[in-house]
Amino acid sequence: MIRHISDCGAILVCVIMLGGCSPRNVSFSADVQPILKQYCLECHVPGGRGYDASGFDMSSYETVMKGGKFGTFVIPGDPFTSTLNMLVEGRADPSIRMPHGGDKLNDREIAILRVWVQEGAKNN
Repeated sequence: MIRHISDCGAILVCVIMLGGCSPRNVSFSADVQPILKQYCLECHVPGGRGYDASGFDMSSYETVMKGGKFGTFVIPGDPFTSTLNMLVEGRADPSIRMPHGGDKLNDREIAILRVWVQEGAKNN
């Protein structure tokens, strides 16, 4: 019983500590765009390999929200079904994980994209 209470206490402390690390009020221009520039724009611009394969241009807010050949990539308020989140979080087939063949986004960058979509994917 004491062991169970101790485990619960440890979990509670972790949840409280990690809660403070979660981004809030994410800005497209200050937070999201730099991530896209670092990981996505090499391929997902007109003429790039990713654009040719998907029709998905990530060079501006408008083109990100427009989507590509396979439909919408960002569903404001719904990071669970947004293709963008599924691909960078590894919830899709490993062969299409993004960035393709490059370094994965770190946990903080993934959280920024998730919160941005959850908060409505605003152009701010």
